[in-house]
Amino acid sequence: MNQSHPIDVTRRHFFSRTATGLGAAALSSLLGNEVAYGASGGFPNFAPKAKRVIYLYMAGGPSQFETFDDKPKLRELNGKGIPESLTDGVKLAFLQYEALKCFGTDVGFKKCGKSGQSISNLLPHLQAVADDLCVVRTLETDQVNHDPAHTFMNTGFSIAGRPSMGSWLSYGLGSSSDNLPGFVVMRSGPLGQPIPTTAWHNGFLPGKHQGVEFYGSEQPLNYLKSPDGVSSSTQEETIQSIAQLNRIHNDTVDDPEILTRINQYELAFQMQTSVPDLANFDSESAATRELYGVGDKPDGSFASNCLMARRMAERGVGFVQLYHTGWDHHGGVVKGVTQRGKDIDQGAAALIKDLKLRGMLEDTLVIWGGEFGRTPMSQGGSGRDHHTKSGAMWMAGGGVKAGASFGETDEFGFGAAKDPFHVHDFHATVLHLLGINHKRLTHKYKGFNFRLTNVHGHVVKDILA
Repeated sequence: MNQSHPIDVTRRHFFSRTATGLGAAALSSLLGNEVAYGASGGFPNFAPKAKRVIYLYMAGGPSQFETFDDKPKLRELNGKGIPESLTDGVKLAFLQYEALKCFGTDVGFKKCGKSGQSISNLLPHLQAVADDLCVVRTLETDQVNHDPAHTFMNTGFSIAGRPSMGSWLSYGLGSSSDNLPGFVVMRSGPLGQPIPTTAWHNGFLPGKHQGVEFYGSEQPLNYLKSPDGVSSSTQEETIQSIAQLNRIHNDTVDDPEILTRINQYELAFQMQTSVPDLANFDSESAATRELYGVGDKPDGSFASNCLMARRMAERGVGFVQLYHTGWDHHGGVVKGVTQRGKDIDQGAAALIKDLKLRGMLEDTLVIWGGEFGRTPMSQGGSGRDHHTKSGAMWMAGGGVKAGASFGETDEFGFGAAKDPFHVHDFHATVLHLLGINHKRLTHKYKGFNFRLTNVHGHVVKDILA
């Protein structure tokens, strides 16, 4: 043994002899969670309307013209040129050198509920909860390609390396769960356009605030079971010993990530019990499972993940983000949105109804949307290109107006004619609903005080209840 570094060598020796079923791979992704931890700044700054967020993220860029923004003028002028005054100087992903022709969808829309929300007939379940939705039709972003647009929508910056919105909220507000992470991510949908994991990264915030990805199955995480012969008491003693050694080492080097690692081990141990219970739908009533259209076990579908999200929210998880892929329709947009609509419609509407029945919708903010919208011009005759000037999203519960619409696009749906809603405004408004002044939630890194909204963003009060 090298006597000049006794702690270092002892820890390595200890780890090599005491490996258990938690596994190094699992531990590297399970981020520690300290109850009631928050950034300095006295968050929340004021009484929050929402206590938690469930973000239904439609990866690929869902077309607003087949979902939430009906444009009769496009149908009237289908196949004819769109005014150059709208398109001059606008950056498009693939249509720069093609004739720009209006593309009017043949998908029908319906005025729904007492509020008269205009929603596509491809989304009949969401039509039924129209009076609970606040639909935004003027979403604007700065990025026209997928990866930077995902990064921008999630972090407020187009360059990877900044903290995601879920990480900022974990940092600012902490977590009320002591046996599950405060920020969880799940994925569903067809293979295709990948989602960069930087979308749920902690960036320069402490590692404990990174999103933890769960699988949509009976075993949401690997290494939940201990090897044969390793009892729970033995494992607990091992973890306590590891924590003690880590604290001794931290007293020497004063590295905050060592404390994060202690929490990782402890949380991972707790999750060996909490996660299997979370992924067991036996306790859900037949009526609830029928509402979502799922069985007694998680099956990896979007609807199943929605039920998992509700169960996480009940257990104190503050930010759940459900990605559903397959919305990038450069061709066959009507067929594509029809397919994806069938994937998500029942589960998203069931989540709204279920939260409402349980008295949770009023303090749970549910968000639906993608990284950008689609063009009112056709691509290849039946598809739509990426578009930064207009897109649709909706929010429900958590202090937003129910049965409301915000923003109007021009008659072609190209851009905002009234009330633009920029990504920075979206972030500022979500933070406000959670009781956070977006200008005060900062973290000093390399001499700068960074924040989710950078130097932009304002709270859109017209959508607040």
